[in-house]
Formats: sequence, C-alpha cells, structure tokens
Amino acid sequence: MEIFVTGATGYVGSAVCRLLLSKGFKVSGLARSGEAKAKLDAAGVQAVPGDLGSAALRDHARQADGVVHTAMQWGPEAGECDRAAVETLLDALAGTDKPLIYTSGVWVMGETKGRVAGEMFPLQPAPLVAWRPAIERQVMDARERGVRGVVVRPAMVYGRAGGLVGSMLKEAREQGVVRVPGTGENHWSFVYIDDLASLYSLALEKAQAGSLYLAAHGNAVTAKAVAEMVARSANVPGKVEWVPVEKAREKMGPMADCLVMDQQVLSTKAARELGWKPAGPGVLQALAAGMA
Repeated sequence: MEIFVTGATGYVGSAVCRLLLSKGFKVSGLARSGEAKAKLDAAGVQAVPGDLGSAALRDHARQADGVVHTAMQWGPEAGECDRAAVETLLDALAGTDKPLIYTSGVWVMGETKGRVAGEMFPLQPAPLVAWRPAIERQVMDARERGVRGVVVRPAMVYGRAGGLVGSMLKEAREQGVVRVPGTGENHWSFVYIDDLASLYSLALEKAQAGSLYLAAHGNAVTAKAVAEMVARSANVPGKVEWVPVEKAREKMGPMADCLVMDQQVLSTKAARELGWKPAGPGVLQALAAGMA
C-alpha cells in the first residue's frame, strides 16, 4: 500500500513517514523544493514535486491508498490554505472509501478549567486555530462522500529535538535563559513524537470513518515544571523568565495566548478502539534523559 503524506519533511510528517516505512508501506510526500526532495530521497520517501496549492496534491492523492495530512502553513492565510487543501484531498478521494487522516490539535479545545478533557469536551478554540473545528467537521462528515475521514488532535508534541520543547531547549542553550509567556501555573498536555506516529499508523489501518482521537499521554504538567526542567537540561538551572502575555504577543503573536491556556487533556478512546499503547517517556523524564 502507498500512503501519501503532506508535510512529509516536517516534524510530525517525517515521524509518520519513518514509521510507515518501517512497517513496509510505500510512502510518498510533497516536496516544495530541491532541498525537500533531497530529504525525502534520503529517507526513502518518494518525492512528489509540488505544494498544497498545486495539481500534484489532487493527482497523487488519487493514486495513493490513503492520505495523512500533516502540512501546516502558519500565518494570516493558514485557515484558507488548509481548507482549500482538505477540499482538494476530499474531492480526490471521493467515492473510494480510502482514509484521510487530518491533523488538528488540542488548542481547538481552549481552556479546560481544571477538568481533564476528552473528545466530547465543548470547543472554545484559541484565535490562532479558530478555523480548524469547521475543517474537522468537514473531514468527519466525508463518510457521506465515500471517504474514511479521521481527525487526530495531538497535544504538544516532543521528542527527537523537535516541537515546542525542542525550541525551548535550543533557545536556552543559545541565550542562557528559558523565556515562557505567563506565570507558569497553567498546565500543558503532551504526546511523544514516536507515539503520535504510531497513532496515525493505527488510524490508517483501523479507524472508522468519522472518528476523532485525542493524542495525549500521561498527566498534564505545569508550564513551570517544564520550563525549570528545560533550564536544567540546558545547563542553565534556575534561569527561567516569565514574560507577561501582552509582551509575549509582540514577539509570538497569537501563539502566546495558546501557551498561557490551562489545558489538561487525556483520553482512552484510541487505546480502546485502535489498541494504541504509548510507550515513550513523559516530557519531564525525556528532558532529564536527553530524549526531548
């Protein structure tokens, strides 16, 4: 079987490609540049020249046995770009009953206000991702068009020196301080990168049309605990600076508001329905062991 991955050179997409290849799938991915093509070639992924707005997206989706959509274009046009890409993919797959796995994120859930939230939690999306719930619904409703649409909402992803935690570590080593918006009392929920990739693989193989899965593992951790462990791992213990959200917005834009949300997210649905068994270390353990 061939699986077509958008964002195949990105943090999540490359992990998905790596796992699928190890399981014997043929994997193809969009390549927007010669550099991206070289990365895919080196990884054993068939490079498909093009981007989310090109005809290659539609044409190759039609040829593949399934699609994993992990590509994300941040900025003012993010929502429109994502919506157009999903519509193209749905049109390409209509009537085939092939899977389309769509990547959303827990930030669409907003503040959980001390509750541990699951898939049924009412959505209050942060402005940065306010457009995503409508696309989630479009993907899940695609069963009416003969597409096995599935939505995955990852928590904060860490491991293999990527994601927010990887960026925090890099900044701490370069600047000698960890800077985080807010006061640190809010909670963040996490998922290890390899565990997330395994959920995509299971969803491709087993998930029913219209399914939604939260990808989070372990108890939520305060931003303060993460920041302090990052500082320790970067050999600058105690060097943590809490930045008022108003000031953080000047540098980070609306992402600052996402990082000060208090979220505790966890679900057993993927374990029950798909047999998902996360095995990676918790975020604090990963930091302590140099695995973040």
